[in-house]
Amino acid sequence: MPGQIKISARQIMILTALFTIGSAILIIPSGMALVAKQDAWIAALVGVGAGLLVLYLYSKIAALYPEMTLIGIMETLLGKWLGKAVGLLFFTTLFINAPAPVLFYLGNFMTTQMIPETPILAVNILFALIILLAVRLGLEVLVRSAELMFPLFTLLYISFTGLVVSNIKLENIQPVLEAGLGPIWPAALSFVSTVFIPHIILLMIFPASVNRSDQTRKAFFIGSLIGGLMLVVVVALAVFVLGPDLTARNIYPSYALAKKISIGNFLQRIEAIMATMWFISLFFRITLYMHTTVTAIAQIFRLKNDRQLVLPLGMILVIMSVIVYPNVPYQQIYDTKTWVPYSLSIGLFLPLLLLSIHALKRLGTKKNNKPDDKREDRGEDRGEDGA
Repeated sequence: MPGQIKISARQIMILTALFTIGSAILIIPSGMALVAKQDAWIAALVGVGAGLLVLYLYSKIAALYPEMTLIGIMETLLGKWLGKAVGLLFFTTLFINAPAPVLFYLGNFMTTQMIPETPILAVNILFALIILLAVRLGLEVLVRSAELMFPLFTLLYISFTGLVVSNIKLENIQPVLEAGLGPIWPAALSFVSTVFIPHIILLMIFPASVNRSDQTRKAFFIGSLIGGLMLVVVVALAVFVLGPDLTARNIYPSYALAKKISIGNFLQRIEAIMATMWFISLFFRITLYMHTTVTAIAQIFRLKNDRQLVLPLGMILVIMSVIVYPNVPYQQIYDTKTWVPYSLSIGLFLPLLLLSIHALKRLGTKKNNKPDDKREDRGEDRGEDGA
C-alpha cells in the first residue's frame, strides 16, 4: 500500500526514463515514418513538447493530492462507489490495451527476428515469469534493479547511436517539410499517445511512495525528458540511415539499424547484443503496468495482500498477449485507429475531468463558507453591542 515503501526522487527519474522508452524504441519509428515520411524526426520533437504539457497535467493532479494514489484521487473526487467503478474500468481496459500488446511486441520481435523456430507462446511465458517475479518482489526491488540496469542500458544506447551515425545519409531527410505541417500533427499525436500518455499509471507510485515529494515533480519531468529525447534520436537515426520508405515498411526499424553496424568488417552482427537494450526497456514497461494494476485492484477491493493477484493476472497477461493481435496488419491498424483515441480518453479527458471536479468542489466549499463567516461576524457585532 502507498506509504509503506518509499523510493528516492533519483529512482523515480530512472524508472520514468525506462518506462518512457519502453516498447516505443522498437515500434515508434515505423508508425511515424508512415505518416510524416522524412519529417518524422520533427514530429518526434513536437511530440516531446506536447508530451511535457500532458505530464504537467498529471503532476498538477499529484500536487493536489500528494498522499494519494490515482485510485484514492478517483474515490475522493468521484465518490467512493463511482470512483471504484471508474478505477476498475480504467485498469481493466488498460490491462488489455497496454501490457498485453507490449508482451506481444516482445514475443513477435523474438520469433520474427532472432529465433523464428520458437513458438511465440513459449517466449511470452518465459518473459512473463520474470515479470511476475519482479511484481511479486515489490516496488523497492524493482527500482533498485532499475538503478543497476540503467547504466548498462545507457552504455548500449550510446554504443548503438555512435556506431550507427557513420551510416547517416542527409539526402534521406530532404526535402524538409515537403508536405508542410499537415502530417506532423497526427504523427506527433501518435508519439504522445504511445510514449507519454501511459505515464498516468505512474500516479499509482508518485508522489505517494516517494521520500521527498518536493523533488518528485522535477525527477518525473527529467526522466520523461531523457526517455523522450532518446526516442527522438532513434526516430531521427532510422530516417537518416534507412530512409522514410524503408523505415515505414520495417516493423522494427531500430533492429534494422543495429544490423547496419559494421566497423572495418570486424565489428558487425552485434544486433543480438543491442537487443539487450530493448529487453531492459520492455521489461520495465510491462512490469510497471503489472505492478500498478495489481496495486490498483488491491486498493479497490481493500485487499490486505496484493500478492495473491499476481499469478492470476500473469496467466491472463500471457493469454491476452497471444490473442490481442491476430496478425501484424491488424496490429498496425489497431495502433493507429484505436489506441490513439483510447489513450486520449484515459490520459487526457479523464485527468481534465478530475481537475474540473476538484475545481467545482473547491468553488462550492468557498461559497458555503462565506455565509457562515458573515453570520459569525454578525454574532460578534451583536455580542459587542450587548456588552
